[in-house]
Amino acid sequence: MMKLSSYYGNPYIGVYCAASEGVSFIPVDSPRTLARDIEEALGVEVVRCNIASTNLLGALLAMNSHGAVITSMASKEEKEFIAGRLPVYVIEDRLNASGNNILANDKGALVNPDIGKKVLKKIEQTLRVEVVQGTIAGHKTVGSVCAATNRGVLCHPAASDEDLELLRSVLKVPTAIGTLNYGTPLVGACMVANSRGAAVGFRSTPIELGRVEDGLSLI
Repeated sequence: MMKLSSYYGNPYIGVYCAASEGVSFIPVDSPRTLARDIEEALGVEVVRCNIASTNLLGALLAMNSHGAVITSMASKEEKEFIAGRLPVYVIEDRLNASGNNILANDKGALVNPDIGKKVLKKIEQTLRVEVVQGTIAGHKTVGSVCAATNRGVLCHPAASDEDLELLRSVLKVPTAIGTLNYGTPLVGACMVANSRGAAVGFRSTPIELGRVEDGLSLI
């Protein structure tokens, strides 16, 4: 299922929200319409919280069904709140916007090539998947230029054949390219998805929504 949605009129809901197969975290002040759209489209429990006292959960949190990697700016209380639902690793790296720098599903993870090597093992242990470093379409912030589920990956329209093959080999699902929100290439910033559905920025066109359906195998 797909739903068109927004965060108070902002269609970049992937910046504000994060989801896995079992739960979605959304900002404390999210409108009820956004919570309902995510709950209905993804079939998950929707939990309200903040991270680093901000509403930028999607940018600061990377997760799959096994665990979550959150920014070092998160407070002790915020970490404990999320840890009540998933094992948590507070990333120990200057590149700590985890949601922007980590693209993960339950089968693998692709991360920013500038993240320190000593951190990779802890990400791997937390998410319980193989972790590989790489770029997509020349972008190091792989979590913002792609959206991944256990059924597919939708990524930046400038992704090369080599990029798509990298994603297929790491995440072990089919890949596709597309845009959202009327031509925005940063598809990870425009949507929240899992294997059951997606909540997508309301400015997305019918053609773009068709790409989501095909790329994430939602049909």
